[in-house]
Amino acid sequence: MMTHPLWPAAAAFVFAAAATKTVRALALRSGLMDHPSERSSHTRPTPRGGGAAIVAGFIASLLWLSLAGGFAAREAAALAFGALAVAGVGALDDRFTLPARARLVVHFAAAGVAVAVIGGITWRTSGSPGAAEIWAGRVFAVLAIVWAINLFNFMDGIDGIASSEAVFIAGAGALLNWYLGGEGSLTVAFLCAAAASAGFLVWNWPPASIFMGDVGSGFLGFVLSALGLIAVERAVLPMEVWPILGGVFFVDATVTLVRRVANGHRWHQAHRMHAYQHLARRWGGHLPVTLAVNAVNVLWLLPCAVYAALEPARAPLMMAVALLPLAVIIVAAGAGKP
Repeated sequence: MMTHPLWPAAAAFVFAAAATKTVRALALRSGLMDHPSERSSHTRPTPRGGGAAIVAGFIASLLWLSLAGGFAAREAAALAFGALAVAGVGALDDRFTLPARARLVVHFAAAGVAVAVIGGITWRTSGSPGAAEIWAGRVFAVLAIVWAINLFNFMDGIDGIASSEAVFIAGAGALLNWYLGGEGSLTVAFLCAAAASAGFLVWNWPPASIFMGDVGSGFLGFVLSALGLIAVERAVLPMEVWPILGGVFFVDATVTLVRRVANGHRWHQAHRMHAYQHLARRWGGHLPVTLAVNAVNVLWLLPCAVYAALEPARAPLMMAVALLPLAVIIVAAGAGKP
């Protein structure tokens, strides 16, 4: 067994930070650059694909946990398979720009494997769930994971926003799982996801010297939602905690997508219509928006998530209380408008 549960997280941070430097050098050498366009929010060519360092840091720490007996082998294998599949198709998309349909096939396959091993979402009921409820919970879980994968991809548009969001969600998940008596291995897995993201954030903080790319954004969406599903399936945390913690991303991406589709835009086409992108132009840079999102996370969404976790019966009401003000602000900021 490992001598201290923080060792894998510390290793994930150091590994990811060092690997990001290596990936950046390779991207510069091979010409894997993100060039400014009318749909981007940056103004100078920047290396991309740095999310590969997050992938390496987390997978290495997950292997450590599994070999040390701290994480079930079947769950570790399902996490690793799904995460690497999503990261792999993301890396190919970074290099060659794959069709949306091809990416979605991989996303659904990865989510399906994860749900088959972990289990689906079971709603709180007075009796045992029937077969229909079990299958509905599994379908819902698959859709939730696929949405989380694409949500992180949509919201990774300015410096530091996606990596700091991952640090917050994973760190809060670790805190809540630990406080409510969840399995220690799951707490450490959350910490490793937060640490690997923080190692990359060292290089991605505004002004970013490297971008995450689809290889990292999709990976984070999968890993965070799969770990969250484990916590929900084991009845440690109510399902509503996760939309609350990811409230800024969840509301901005959802409102923007709905308004774009309603206006006849293709949902998968790159654009600059999210509220955070409007605010970055209005506020003259990426840093004020990234700081504002982090402030909302810590000062508003974290207390709401803690209350929902401690009072599961009131979690649906708390989710509405947490997200409705964000929806008003995000609509006012122009989400979904050209």
